[in-house]
Amino acid sequence: MIPSWHTIADRDYRRWRLLAISALLVLSPTLATADSIDDSIVALMAWERIPGLSLAVIRNGSLVKAKGYGMANLETSTPATPETVYRIASVSKQFIAAAVMVLVQDGKLQLNDPIRRYLDGTPASWEGITVAQLLSHTSGIARDLPGFDPLKVQPDSEFLRASFALPLRFKPGEHWAYSNINYYCLAEIIRKVTGRPWDQYVADRIFAPAGMTRTRTTTVENIVPNRANGYSSGDSGFTNAEVWLALRPSGAFLSTVLDFAKWDAALYSDSILKDSSKAAMWSPVTLNDGSTHPYGFGWFIDQRPGHRRLHHGGGVPGFVCEFDRFIDDRITVVIMANIGGRVLEDTAIAVAGDFVPALKALPIPAIDDPDPTLAAQIKDIVENLAQHRIGNGPFTTSLEAELNGELEKDAFKSLASFGPILDVRLIERKADGSGWATSYKVDYRNIELFVDCSRDRTGRIGKFGLHD
Repeated sequence: MIPSWHTIADRDYRRWRLLAISALLVLSPTLATADSIDDSIVALMAWERIPGLSLAVIRNGSLVKAKGYGMANLETSTPATPETVYRIASVSKQFIAAAVMVLVQDGKLQLNDPIRRYLDGTPASWEGITVAQLLSHTSGIARDLPGFDPLKVQPDSEFLRASFALPLRFKPGEHWAYSNINYYCLAEIIRKVTGRPWDQYVADRIFAPAGMTRTRTTTVENIVPNRANGYSSGDSGFTNAEVWLALRPSGAFLSTVLDFAKWDAALYSDSILKDSSKAAMWSPVTLNDGSTHPYGFGWFIDQRPGHRRLHHGGGVPGFVCEFDRFIDDRITVVIMANIGGRVLEDTAIAVAGDFVPALKALPIPAIDDPDPTLAAQIKDIVENLAQHRIGNGPFTTSLEAELNGELEKDAFKSLASFGPILDVRLIERKADGSGWATSYKVDYRNIELFVDCSRDRTGRIGKFGLHD
């Protein structure tokens, strides 16, 4: 959910995503400089309350930027660096998928094989499911087990047996629906075909040849040098995030941004995966009715106008990760952070866009403002919030009380670090019952924020939301 300090009064989510979305980096239209990216990342972290973050940018096979920001561990004041180890959550799926494709290359299985050939005791409803449908999330299998306990350590086979009782959501190949259980099935297939634990096989056939020496399965017991601690955030500040004990094939691995740079290099060669395997992994899945969905095998597939993008994000308590590859432009961005409940996709796109301007997001256009006095009031309100006060804004009594409550929780503490407001522009205006609902873009040097508000016919503001 969006942290409470990002929204004020009558929470209106029509424009807001339920996971905290990274602010678009407001950088120069020319090629990025180290300082411009650094300043924007720092601003993002202040607004999103991210303790630590690591970033790598790879262009034409060369590492052009690798840096850590903030703290990998708040209790020991350990800085985040490019060597910091994070949980990568569902970004792990591409490694399970790659291992399956290696088995295909070796002639050990085929993508159209029925999974019942490898999994014992599957229900009759699973009869038509193929390996390819597991990889592409078109099997119809449920997303997760109801009541899944992340603190319970159990064999994958036990987890799968419990999933056999769940009804399919649709006939195999009929629709696309994300499923973590699919990747449990794939891990068990790897084990059955190779006769080895799936994690050992992935380590030997994917991580070792790629030189990914810091990538491994998640663990609580083992010592992992440079491991980041995971955090949650709330009104009282940061707390240690819940630690999941279960090793889930759907989100299995720990890694670093530097290891992902090595993986990116391997994907531009045939050292691990043949071109035919990568073409299969990076092709949108075709459904039974002939339509397609923008997901391949462990990868989302889309375009920034005319520029192909392969990407995946992931999140677990305490950690988020984003891996974006613009393969026509040969630029890759990987970001890892030790906070839960954030989405870094927009940030990765923005960083890529500052090396390849054609990838930049189009600016939200301003519209004619018939009431510029309100824009001036919005600017005054935000400036006052940055100074830990609400000023003399024309608020309703209920909104004024709520704003004061948010100030008591230091909800707007980060605003003061952004410097002066450069501009406030109207981007949307429509009738709203007894008044008007308006949206404004608030520009700072290194970040842009948005204000959604409603004002009644008496001129008082009754709804106010500040978000990225």
